[in-house]
Amino acid sequence: MQFKTIKPKDPSLVSYFILCFLRIVLVFVPQLGYLHPDEFFQSVEIIAGDEYGLEVTRSWEFNSTFPVRSMAVSYLGLKIPFSCLRFLSMYTNYFLGLNLRGSYVTLVFPRLLMVTLSFVNDWSVYRICRSYGLQYQFRLLTLASSYVMLVYATHTFSNSIEMALCSLLLYIVSDCMIHSNTIIYQREFLEEKYRAAQRTVEKVRFYKLKMSLPSHSLNHCFVMATLCVVGVFNRPTFLLFGMPLVFHWLLRGMGTRTVSFTDFNMRIFIFVLSALPALIVCILIDSIYYGYLTLAELERQDIGINNFVVTPVNFIRYNIVSENTGQHGVHPFYTHLLVNIPLLYNVLGVIAILSLLLMIYRFAANEYTSLPRAQSFVGLMLSAIFFPVICLSLINHQEARFLIPITVPLVLLHAPKLQAGLAASYPFKAPSRLKDFLYHNVLGPSVSPKYLLKLWYTANVVLTLFYGFLHQGGVYQMADYFSRQVDVRSADVHLHVVTSHIYSMPQCFLGLPSTETLLISPDSGQKYRRKKQFFLYEYGSLDLEQLYRKLKLLVDVCEMRSISAGQRYRLYLAIPSSLSEQLNDIFQNRTSALIKHSQVRAFYPHLSTEAMPKVFGQHPCGINTDVDELDETCPIYARDDEQNPFGVARMLKQFSSVVHQFGLILYRIEVRRIK
Repeated sequence: MQFKTIKPKDPSLVSYFILCFLRIVLVFVPQLGYLHPDEFFQSVEIIAGDEYGLEVTRSWEFNSTFPVRSMAVSYLGLKIPFSCLRFLSMYTNYFLGLNLRGSYVTLVFPRLLMVTLSFVNDWSVYRICRSYGLQYQFRLLTLASSYVMLVYATHTFSNSIEMALCSLLLYIVSDCMIHSNTIIYQREFLEEKYRAAQRTVEKVRFYKLKMSLPSHSLNHCFVMATLCVVGVFNRPTFLLFGMPLVFHWLLRGMGTRTVSFTDFNMRIFIFVLSALPALIVCILIDSIYYGYLTLAELERQDIGINNFVVTPVNFIRYNIVSENTGQHGVHPFYTHLLVNIPLLYNVLGVIAILSLLLMIYRFAANEYTSLPRAQSFVGLMLSAIFFPVICLSLINHQEARFLIPITVPLVLLHAPKLQAGLAASYPFKAPSRLKDFLYHNVLGPSVSPKYLLKLWYTANVVLTLFYGFLHQGGVYQMADYFSRQVDVRSADVHLHVVTSHIYSMPQCFLGLPSTETLLISPDSGQKYRRKKQFFLYEYGSLDLEQLYRKLKLLVDVCEMRSISAGQRYRLYLAIPSSLSEQLNDIFQNRTSALIKHSQVRAFYPHLSTEAMPKVFGQHPCGINTDVDELDETCPIYARDDEQNPFGVARMLKQFSSVVHQFGLILYRIEVRRIK
């Protein structure tokens, strides 16, 4: 992908390239933020477990009895690169002593692949702008400055792959539309000249010119069909994002003299035929991976309908049942439109919604001449944005990341409005007091674009820091810590880790060999499996009183095994530091309790929305800090009393307390020995 005829001296392009460099740098930093468990448990956790033979958690989507996730895209996009990395690691480890299978590489390597894929979106924006003669500089800058590209697009979500595939499909459809429009215009022009010609020589010349025009009806049909199949197997919601694009591709030229309904039907037929090769390959990969089809059955040609599995069909069968999707969270139907779009695109999303409302108003006011044509560039972008949003709003489980494939059409259509406002001229036919107010205070260029741009950049910086580094940022750090604590060569000590009010910890970062793999002893030839050494207990947002009882029960079980079998153990509790004071109170109030807790490590930064920090109140944080060690007789506190509640030292202590609540605390749970 090369950006031709780009002038580096353009200020927007200079800023764009800096942001592109920043997108790559943030992968290597790395970003500690943990957006959603799906970014690991639907990609890296599965692939690393299969390729490296690690002890991992296989989520329910990959159950072989009813698989709803395809491995076709993951196999080509992650498994093959991980195989190459494993092969390279053998040599770097032997010659350089450099291990390429540690937690850092396991986190960064797949994100490096994702950030490379993310530039497909940039390339698509550039090519579409060049095809339609649009200004690409500011649109590229707007795209690169969005935290969707800096965070979501670089994380291992299937939604990020879906966004790249949708952007590529959007470019192909846009290019086909303008190409077909050009050819159809030229053909109709030559046909008119041919009919108007009086001499035979002129008729022959115009006829030859018409016949020399390139074909356009089936352009890129095979590539588009393959993209659609791959997109559906990656994530079946691609049907909703790709449907309006494919429909516009099928609709090209309809209504003209040169394109008839026969051409429309022929396009559908050829498109379906072109999709068959990719469809067969994806079904075979999934059927072999999940054990429905074996190579031996292929050799014997002993194959039946039960030897194949179509994972997108299972995905749709599962999600059309509202009770199933409701288990993952129920949201109102307006969540995508009124919450998720502004959350993802802030001021740009609000502009898109206001533009849609303005179009609806024009339609209701019978101002049809002001509306875009269905086969126009604006019509294509509008359908690419709002058709999937409306369809996804009919599902009761709605997450913001489901909408990131609309990023490119949203930027293409509305990014210039960050500079010029919603309407450059008066958009209403009949003026009125309300319309004048809306134009001068909301829609018109008098609303300073500088404020819109400042709000856009500020919001994206804040959200990049929040989701990229702060949100659940201690989970990976804790996994990296335990990867150095666990000794895979010895199973004498069992590690038990209890977590609460945080996301699930991906075990692929621990690097523990799988206990399910059947091994053969080289000495005796006997088959055996490794004993489980690491035990993880995740209790979600369990009440701390109940959590204490769980800890007490777990300690009792471990102590019984220690006495009966001599099995040594270490028990840890990981919890957000905002709950540390409450946890301390529970332990202190159990005067007859036989267990105690001691702080081992604090991981910063970390924020769990399930346990938000307490900003107000006197010293709400109960973790160990140097400020907390000071007592009220310290000279720094002597200057603050009840008559001076806003003294410097007291405010410093309060500030320190709040800051230290943005962490993840790891406690060691032990038996309180009675002397």
